[in-house]
This record gives sequence, structure tokens and C-alpha cells, in this order.
Amino acid sequence: MFQKIIFTFLSLLALYSCKRVDDKPITKIEPSEELKVEMIKEEIIENPKNGLKLTDENIIEFLYDYEKNNKENKVRIYTDFGQIEILLYDNTPYHRSNFIFLAKKKYFEGTQFYRVINNFVIQAGNSDNISVSKKRKNIGKYLLPNDFNKGHFHKRGAISMPSSSLDNPYKMASPFEFFIVQKKDGANHLDGKYTVFGEVIRGMDTVDKIASIPTDEMDWPIKNVYINKVEIID
Repeated sequence: MFQKIIFTFLSLLALYSCKRVDDKPITKIEPSEELKVEMIKEEIIENPKNGLKLTDENIIEFLYDYEKNNKENKVRIYTDFGQIEILLYDNTPYHRSNFIFLAKKKYFEGTQFYRVINNFVIQAGNSDNISVSKKRKNIGKYLLPNDFNKGHFHKRGAISMPSSSLDNPYKMASPFEFFIVQKKDGANHLDGKYTVFGEVIRGMDTVDKIASIPTDEMDWPIKNVYINKVEIID
């Protein structure tokens, strides 16, 4: 519960909270002390692929170079509820290349749709599993600059990236997470606050299925919804 409270708190700071009524209280297993330590430790981690330390200071240079040789812009997300195909926008190059980078690192496998609010958004890219914390440690610690002036909006099916925290006046984005707008008429009140860097081109029925599942009082699905695989298709 401790870790899920942290994830949910960060998510609420990134978007906005919605009150929900649940029929039954949900009891979650407390994480181990080891996992709690992993949650609060602040370390600068080496990127095992190239020896770089991915930090706020060098992430733009890294993605600038990475983008030149990694032009893919379509991915397919596999879940137990079906598949979701996403087009990543070329005119949001840092967010696009960051997502492709993480997909190639297989970061998303085993992460969850951990915040689900029907008729609003489903949010993914994190988990209460220690293996995900270790993956983040092996990649680095950094934020992405906003890029929300490219003519993209939080329409239904938009893929956007939440900000890291409330104490973040420049709306720097949390690079490991993303949310999909599920609301039928979109969520235009989020425009200019978060970077839309792609859209669902197939599989909104899967998004709707995930959005409709029961959740607890913190919008965490009662039955975990995992990302089983992210495949680059183009």
C-alpha cells in the first residue's frame, strides 16, 4: 500500500484527482522494507548500454543523437485485454525517441496501468514491483522538457506524458510514464500543461475495456493490468 500511495500521489499531482465510490474496501499487501528503501533512494545510475549517466544535464544531448538513428514511430502495446497501437509524433522528437528508447530497453514489460479513471484517462509505466524500480535504476534519473506547442491536443486517444511533481514550474515530464485519454470528448483542459506526443491508431476498444475495470479508492485496478510487451512495428 505504501508504494501505491506514493505512485498515486505523484499521479494526482500530475493530473487531477477524481472522487470514486467503491463497493468494497480493498486490502493490499504491504511492500517489503527492501522495496520501501528502493522507493526513496536517490541515486545517479549508469546506463549499461553506453556507460553514460542519464541525468537532467545530458538527456537532451543523448536523445538528440539517439533520435538520428532511431526513427521508428509506431508501437504496439500488448495487454491481457487486447492490443493498443500507437503513432508517435515526429514533431515531438525528444518524447518520441525517449519512448522508443525505453521500448527497446524493454522497460515497459511488467509495468502496469496503475491509475484508471473511467471517462478520463488510463495511466501506465509504473508498478509496485521491485523489478521495475531496478529497471529505472539501470536506465537513469532524468526529466524531459515540455513540448506542448506543436499543435496536438488531448483528444480521445491522445498519448501524453505527466509532469513529475507539483514543485515543477516548467512542467518537466516524467519520462517513464504516459497516459491515454479515454474520455469521449477529450480532456482539453490538459492542453498546454502536458505534452501530447502520440495517439492511438488502433485498439481504443482495449483502452475502453481497461478504463471500465473496477478500481480501489486510489484509482488502482483491483486486478493488476500489466503491459506484457511493447513491440516496435514501424
